[in-house]
Amino acid sequence: MFVNNKFITCLFVYFIFISFSLAKENYYDEAKKNFDKKELELSKFLFQKNIVFNPKDAKSYLYLAKIFNLEENEKEEEKNLDTTLLLDPANEEAMYMLIKIKLKKSNYSKVQDLKEKFAIICKKLCEKTKEINKTLKNIEPKNDT
Repeated sequence: MFVNNKFITCLFVYFIFISFSLAKENYYDEAKKNFDKKELELSKFLFQKNIVFNPKDAKSYLYLAKIFNLEENEKEEEKNLDTTLLLDPANEEAMYMLIKIKLKKSNYSKVQDLKEKFAIICKKLCEKTKEINKTLKNIEPKNDT
């Protein structure tokens, strides 16, 4: 009887761990599907739920930043981009999005710093460096002496 109870308990614990690990995968995948369908509220909820189970998932933070960008919530967008870059410093998409925010806020010293890092890590978005440089040239204060 004791062996049978022990076996059932182990089996029960095993199934809990399996369902827990599958849940982590499904939250991100389901959130991404909803994001692609423009169902932002549900997508946001699922990305946040995924972060509860997997707090080091930089992709979920990046998608939350994208959602907050669409909702025009710059504070939350920036917070999620900072977290994305903390977890994945070579995430060029997050860095580019953060550069755009810093440009909008006229934080040129931070833009210069991020631009230098961006030039080192860029693989897919390298053409954006030219766009950043052009924007900086157009908005840098001119000396009228």
